[in-house]
Amino acid sequence: MDWPTGLLGFAAGLLISVATAPVGVSGAVFLLPVQVSVLGVPSPAVTPTNLLYNVVAGPGALLRHHRAGTLRGPLTRLLVLGTVPGVVLGAVIRVFAVPGPSVFRLLIAALLLPLGGWLCLRTLRRASRTAPAREPSSRAVSRLAMAVGVAGGIYGIGGGSLLGPILVGRGMPVAKVAPAALAATFVTSVVGAGTYALLSLSVTGDIAPHWSLGLACGLGGLCGGYLGARLQPRLPETALRLLLGVLALGVGGLYAVQLLR
Repeated sequence: MDWPTGLLGFAAGLLISVATAPVGVSGAVFLLPVQVSVLGVPSPAVTPTNLLYNVVAGPGALLRHHRAGTLRGPLTRLLVLGTVPGVVLGAVIRVFAVPGPSVFRLLIAALLLPLGGWLCLRTLRRASRTAPAREPSSRAVSRLAMAVGVAGGIYGIGGGSLLGPILVGRGMPVAKVAPAALAATFVTSVVGAGTYALLSLSVTGDIAPHWSLGLACGLGGLCGGYLGARLQPRLPETALRLLLGVLALGVGGLYAVQLLR
């Protein structure tokens, strides 16, 4: 990796995490297309590289939430216990069942398009009524965490990056979801990155992370995540939800168009 590529990766991680950390998203979901299309990380190595980004970037926002005393709580335990086994299964599926770039782009579009549209609709509906949405039960959260952990292991986003928007859209407050989702993202990313490292010892192909680029992006995310978590109380919640929904729609649409060409 040369210096311009490293600086670009650092800047991308910084800017993305500042915008996404306030709602409990590490930013890996939006960093992935930058790594594929701009930084040239091949598939499937982009998935463990994204997990490496989460490992390095995660402590920034978590440190801020720890100082604020918002990391403790049952939601954090539910998300971590559900996503950890799922991300291991997702990593195995990614290596052995979804290796092709076309299938990978289809997966990205299939995940992001409905998620982005659903988040925008839920945000607009929530803004137009006074009664808050009913929060999901602990059992529903655990099942959702397991399913998202599998998707996160395949997609390289640790799981929590999908759980954050989903739970916020289901009516949970951002201040409650953000630290729990970021904690789940960090823990599952550590487990997922380790799983890919072990699989790379027995499987041919480029499935090990790009260490230098992942570290550069992660250092940017480390700084941006801390700033984003610090900005959370000062930013309008509705605008942030809509921004994340629009970004998800845009990235998913981009890959859907590429598949049609």
